[in-house]
Amino acid sequence: MNAPLSLDTVIGAGPWRDALARVQGEHPSFTMNFIDIEPIHRAFAPMAQTQKFAIGEMAITTAFQALAYDKPLLLLPVTMAARFQHRCLITSRRAPVTVDTLRGRRIGVRAYTQTTGVWLRGILQNDYGVPPDSIRWLTQEGAHLAEYRDPAWVEAAPAGHSLPDLLRDGAIDAAILGNDLPDDPDFVPVIPNPDAAARDWYAEHGVVPINHMMVVRRDVATAHPEAMRELWPTLHRAKPAATDDIDKAAIGLTANRAGLAMILDYCTQQRLLPRALSLDEIFSETATVLGIDVAS
Repeated sequence: MNAPLSLDTVIGAGPWRDALARVQGEHPSFTMNFIDIEPIHRAFAPMAQTQKFAIGEMAITTAFQALAYDKPLLLLPVTMAARFQHRCLITSRRAPVTVDTLRGRRIGVRAYTQTTGVWLRGILQNDYGVPPDSIRWLTQEGAHLAEYRDPAWVEAAPAGHSLPDLLRDGAIDAAILGNDLPDDPDFVPVIPNPDAAARDWYAEHGVVPINHMMVVRRDVATAHPEAMRELWPTLHRAKPAATDDIDKAAIGLTANRAGLAMILDYCTQQRLLPRALSLDEIFSETATVLGIDVAS
């Protein structure tokens, strides 16, 4: 009997990783060799640029860029992280800015292509009438895809300082942070009552903003169809249970299609992609190579 295929796997989402580690042994054709990379966004560039791992968690913006630059990856309809974004745009309590006064201001963000920033720029433009090019964007690093270049209204932030420090010192007027959002009384949300604003936004759009999904190397998928046939039901068994309607909107392709379409539109609107992409194009290849019905 052949030894099971070992799939180098990078997943930062704890519930997903724990569940996959628990259920993967039910199938004999593959094992997941989990590799620790923290923070998880440090795994996105090597996966996008050189397909370093067989399976990986990836920011949806990075995944769309990788596919648009024809990297040999397959996007799976598996949402690994999703959250409302309204509270992630913060300002200093001592010198606060508002949505109405953002034009011409300086907003710091880790990277211009960071998915949280893409969501917030889309929300600012489409829901508040503040386009990205009306703001000076300061970034700490570039995109995960080497081919991409930031637009002219993006510049490098002063080196050696965190975004909260830059905000506290007045070097920037606002900042976008995700999992590293500080719990600090010196900072307040730019969008008033952000949790209520997010719920109102959800009531209008029916979307929980997607941050991370799963990708698989195309060559691994095509060379090992038996393992891929087993991977899909394994993922379904590992999927965290939805507890309410909002949670359901963050799980699975059928519920997520509106959210995927929205972030894809935002990427196109913000000129992050070198060519047009459609969800049908993306998932038809996934369905063909993996032999699955991605709409179920």
